Amino acid sequence: MLRQKWWKIVCVAALLYTFIAGFLGPVPAKPILNETIRNLYFHVAMWFSMMIFFIVSVIYSIKYLRKPNPVFDIYALEYAKAGIVFGCLGVLTGSMWAGFAWGAFWSNDPKQLGAIIALLIYLAYLVLRNSMTDMDKRARIGAVYNIFAFAMLFPTIWIIPRMVESLHPGGLGGNPAFKDLDPRMEAVFWPGAVPGWCLLGVWITTLRIRLQLVVEKRILSNA
Repeated sequence: MLRQKWWKIVCVAALLYTFIAGFLGPVPAKPILNETIRNLYFHVAMWFSMMIFFIVSVIYSIKYLRKPNPVFDIYALEYAKAGIVFGCLGVLTGSMWAGFAWGAFWSNDPKQLGAIIALLIYLAYLVLRNSMTDMDKRARIGAVYNIFAFAMLFPTIWIIPRMVESLHPGGLGGNPAFKDLDPRMEAVFWPGAVPGWCLLGVWITTLRIRLQLVVEKRILSNA
């Protein structure tokens, strides 16, 4: 039993550590950011987890195109949903951070706009799937679109925002939030981002996958 649940224990422990150390631990006094820099433990971790889930999703879409197994399609869909949820949380926490650090919750910053565009592309993936009744066609077209949606992450989030002036770090005029990140913050960020938030997303997604597999079996048994 412990061998099967060890990663869940790690997940809970990492998140507890992140919340306690994130709110009570020491942080450097950065210009503009000040105490809002604590949001790095949550906002950046959301995007970090989102990218991991989208990567896993597109891998299963590629596997489905190579070998049309309905299980691969379910994995691709559920991990894409997890990525969308964490992406939305990233936008929400980022907006809160912007409100205190930049003076406005939404400033049409290139990275903010790129994030919204990327999420809308992924939401269109869900709409596209729901518009089809044929399961094989839905899975095949969904897999192709999922690859397209993943490819669009790079220009919308990573490339274009770095080529123009931006309030975000990494842009032409970005603030120094992540330059020379304090070791004390790294000690909190990485345990929360990798085993903490990522494992929480995997935990939720595996439950949804198991549910979808049960539904799939019932559909096939009634056909």
